[in-house]
Amino acid sequence: MNDSSWGAPPSTGLRGPGGQGTSPGYGWEVPTSSAGPAHEVGEAAQTRPMPTVPQAGGDFGEAADRDRGAARLSGPLFRDEREPQPGPRQPAGRRPTPSDPAPDPASADDGASGAGAGQGKKSAGRNLRAAIGVGIGLGVIILASLFIYKPVFVGVVAVAVVVGLWELTSRLTERKDIRVPLVPLAVGGVAMVVAGYVRGAQGAVVAVALTALAVLVWRMTEPPDNYLRDVTAGVFAAFYVPFLATFVALMLDTDDGPWRVLTFLLLTVVSDTGAYAVGWRFGKHPLAPRISPGKTREGLLGAVTFAMAAGALCMQFLIDDGIWWQGLLIGLAAAVSATLGDLGESMIKRDLGIKDMGKLLPGHGGIMDRLDSLLPTAPVVWLLLVIFVGGG
Repeated sequence: MNDSSWGAPPSTGLRGPGGQGTSPGYGWEVPTSSAGPAHEVGEAAQTRPMPTVPQAGGDFGEAADRDRGAARLSGPLFRDEREPQPGPRQPAGRRPTPSDPAPDPASADDGASGAGAGQGKKSAGRNLRAAIGVGIGLGVIILASLFIYKPVFVGVVAVAVVVGLWELTSRLTERKDIRVPLVPLAVGGVAMVVAGYVRGAQGAVVAVALTALAVLVWRMTEPPDNYLRDVTAGVFAAFYVPFLATFVALMLDTDDGPWRVLTFLLLTVVSDTGAYAVGWRFGKHPLAPRISPGKTREGLLGAVTFAMAAGALCMQFLIDDGIWWQGLLIGLAAAVSATLGDLGESMIKRDLGIKDMGKLLPGHGGIMDRLDSLLPTAPVVWLLLVIFVGGG
């Protein structure tokens, strides 16, 4: 413990008997009053020649300060100073204070419900030029395959599923040391999407069951340590990515399948765009600050408004036998599911301590960072379309 923890006055370095102040230690003590005789310190004291006049800041004074922790001369008064502790150098400028929040790699998530809640200066947080260019490129590929030859679009969905599974399992291994069998997941994921398109819902259910079984068996080829943890994560990945994507194939397997899929895509994209635009401009009240600080309630309202308007237009003009008020309900449900999907992946990324699932798409992150709102919205839109206009 240092001197200050004992309540020593700032003008003393050591204390003699009866609490009398003494000169800074030079190996023996000099009483500052006549209350007691001078006496030697114990065996731990060091013997040094006493200088005629101690010089503050000189070599001897610094050595004495280091050895004894004594007070140092600074200006007209003495004050206690603690010995500097070794540590990393701080960069020039303002030093961090204890009240500064710790950096959080996931807190920079700009999200789909509005960025910059509570911030004075709002920023998009990403390279918007790259994001727009990549988005247009993906849109062209999707629309061309969707309306020219439907099996090609099924292949695009299958590729997205495989890449998404690779990103998810890679991050689980890197951040949590969870070793999910990727091979049976990738093969089973492609089988789910194809079976959903060729055999419908029954084929998709059979494929997902066989995929889960394959994950259990594949993991048996490795040591049993953490077996339950790894297969649980594998089954979760099978349901989270390929099984939800299968509902896109189910929508496609109808007479007006391309228009149903286009409606689903438009609702999700419009929801995300409306949330971002309104949240960036008017967002002030955080929606889920502990999950994704960038999302706001105003952004959610923008998502619902834009998606309901788009849903009414799509149901009225794109879907056979569709009615505009049905589109309002579908748009509302799509906005809610897209937001929940975005928050769900934000929870996963926050738990993993990462900002993006990957870096494959400039300005967007990884494939999973674009599928986060699409995946949970697919079964919702599929179900409501079946209820309102039938299965085709």
